[in-house]
Amino acid sequence: MQPVTGAPEQALAWIEAGKRVAIATVIETWGSAPRRVGAQMVVSDAGEMEGSVSGGCVEGAVVVEALEALDDRECKLLEYGVSDGDAFAVGLACGGNIRVLVEPVGEGGMGEEMLRILVDLRADRTPVAYEVTLNGSRRALATSGYEERFRKDRSGLGEDGHTFIAIHNPPLRLAVVGAVHIAQALVPMAQIAGFDPVVIDPREAFGSPARFPDARLINDWPDAALEAVGIDARTAVVLLTHDPKLDDPALHIALRSGAFYIGALGSKRTHAARVERLSEAGFDPHTIARINGPVGLDIGASGPAEIAVSILAQMIATLRTP
Repeated sequence: MQPVTGAPEQALAWIEAGKRVAIATVIETWGSAPRRVGAQMVVSDAGEMEGSVSGGCVEGAVVVEALEALDDRECKLLEYGVSDGDAFAVGLACGGNIRVLVEPVGEGGMGEEMLRILVDLRADRTPVAYEVTLNGSRRALATSGYEERFRKDRSGLGEDGHTFIAIHNPPLRLAVVGAVHIAQALVPMAQIAGFDPVVIDPREAFGSPARFPDARLINDWPDAALEAVGIDARTAVVLLTHDPKLDDPALHIALRSGAFYIGALGSKRTHAARVERLSEAGFDPHTIARINGPVGLDIGASGPAEIAVSILAQMIATLRTP
């Protein structure tokens, strides 16, 4: 698995290098804002920045405000949009509005110890919510009580309108069973989309570093491999072997897990036979219905690359649909 990297990790790295740091977070959007709520950017006292709150539109202005927040040792609540007289000066000409909370790390903002705990929880794949009042008067970390937000990455304002809740979920993972041609196209596409892939195939000629140079490979039986990997609500499982000896044991593990997406390659006839075998194994119709089979959106895909596009699109649609 790739190490978790993001705004909290970058902030901690700069702090450990002796720099002062502020974290800017999108807390609310209207219209065609370029980044989602929860998007973050880190700014050092040297003017360095990592991440984005607007896709490049207002980053320069936010850096200036962040440097002031570091000097003043206090939080800042910023708003940018086309209704502002200086909208084009800051570059937000896309038609949307955003509100950004800027917090120094340390005095006047998030404590360094809280940041370290947050980074450790993220590294352990523990979903965690960071709660902060918009005036910076109260902060807390919570690892339960936000199940729906955790499932869908729903950062946002609390019911009181004065508290922001940032959801820090583990990285998305993709477990591919079957190191076939479709997998060779799907894996790099999924990586670009932010998934951390693992390819599982006991056949070393298929699951080889030469065929998958940038992915984690496990040359073991799929059920054992999936048990070792650990399937959670941030994991998609895609089965591509066509072989019941490999697919069925993997499906047994996936269907008993919290995987947000399960897809299996095969025709409608193949899937009907699969459903019959799973029913005989004791799985109920509701559970079996979690399987997307035939896998992928019906876009008329032809060839491995297009089929991979249809699978990835269906994974993302499942993840993002309320």
